[in-house]
Amino acid sequence: MTSQLNKYVILSPRTYNSQSDIRTKKANEDKTMSANLKYLSLGILVFQTTSLVLTMRYSRTLKEEGPRYLSSTAVVVAELLKIMACILLVYKDSKCSLRALNRILHDEILNKPMETLKLAIPSGIYTLQNNLLYVALSNLDAATYQVTYQLKILTTALFSVSMLSKKLGVYQWLSLVILMTGVAFVQWPSDSQELNSKELSAGSQFVGLMAVLTACFSSGFAGVYFEKILKETKQSVWIRNIQLGFFGSIFGLMGVYVYDGELVSKNGFFQGYNRLTWIVVVLQEVCGQLFQAQEADLDI
Repeated sequence: MTSQLNKYVILSPRTYNSQSDIRTKKANEDKTMSANLKYLSLGILVFQTTSLVLTMRYSRTLKEEGPRYLSSTAVVVAELLKIMACILLVYKDSKCSLRALNRILHDEILNKPMETLKLAIPSGIYTLQNNLLYVALSNLDAATYQVTYQLKILTTALFSVSMLSKKLGVYQWLSLVILMTGVAFVQWPSDSQELNSKELSAGSQFVGLMAVLTACFSSGFAGVYFEKILKETKQSVWIRNIQLGFFGSIFGLMGVYVYDGELVSKNGFFQGYNRLTWIVVVLQEVCGQLFQAQEADLDI
């Protein structure tokens, strides 16, 4: 009888409390680490976005001997880098197994053609948006572009309300109104524009403004549409980015052929590429990946 009782271990209330405290402490530590990683990636995203705007603007206005690099080819190269980066991330998630990677790509992309085709719409819009950003930065100064492009927050909010049935609070609507007011003040004519007019004509400024406004609407719609697709399916954001990059490369190559086909045939696909150009392309790809990660983790 005594040997049978010894099989059972009776825990005191103090033991139960200590184990519960350990589990609670571990859960809190995990939440804190997750929140810190999110804020860290968000801070890196802000830094890289600012760096991208400045370097892109400098690369489009820098005067050098020989032809300038084509923005349409830079968009295609960024899409190809996106595909390679996401394949490496899927390879890492599949425990660095080529067989598992091949199975995932086959099952999630090739065996689901209709799911893959859904990404053609946002991919085409993202490709258009990336080309418009080069046009905008070629015709606007970096400060005006950066502030005006923040209107994408407004367009994203409006599309979220209409397409995802999200509800915004009073403070959120007030923040959007303040944002619109700030953008309007930035566009208000001032004496300093007389100095800038020597470098940028009124026509080029109008083209840049129209380009950035169109990019704001396309960014808002494509971002909300992509978020809707992510919520309706169980595929990872990296698989979706591979699909986006595939269609983006096709649309981008079509743009290169239509608009810059003669220049490419004359001077080559990588004409005008230098170290600064590659920095711009890499920053554009990295910023896109960080934004998609933030969009998947946070309610943007």
